[in-house]
Amino acid sequence: MATNTDDVFAFAAFDPSKFSESFRDFAEKGVAQTKDAFAKAKEASEDATKTMEATLEKAQAGTVELGLKAIDTIRANTESSLSHMEALLGVKSVSELFELQTSFLRKQAEMNVEQAKSMQEAAKKVADEVSQPSKEAAEKAMKSFKAA
Repeated sequence: MATNTDDVFAFAAFDPSKFSESFRDFAEKGVAQTKDAFAKAKEASEDATKTMEATLEKAQAGTVELGLKAIDTIRANTESSLSHMEALLGVKSVSELFELQTSFLRKQAEMNVEQAKSMQEAAKKVADEVSQPSKEAAEKAMKSFKAA
């Protein structure tokens, strides 16, 4: 006696060879995608390392440059002050003292303005050089995102 319920409990035709082929294709695609993702991550990591190394090298060179500029500034100020002290030792009148002191202060103010400008320019140059590798890496990353 056959009823309609016999069909509900019957297994559909199942071909294990097709299942294994589908599973193999799925696994191969997964492995390929994983390899591709790993290669991209490795490249990104290497690029980031190169960027950091370049940034640190530029920062170190910039620090040395700024340090040398600061030493030059200190040297110039010290020499100016010593010359002024020598000139003060030769003063013969109060009016000459005031004239010498006024002249010294004016020259010091002008020199300080020039030194500040020079240090500012050097600091800007160093900041630009230090940020350059990061800018280049960001531009490269943006190009790769646009290409993808």
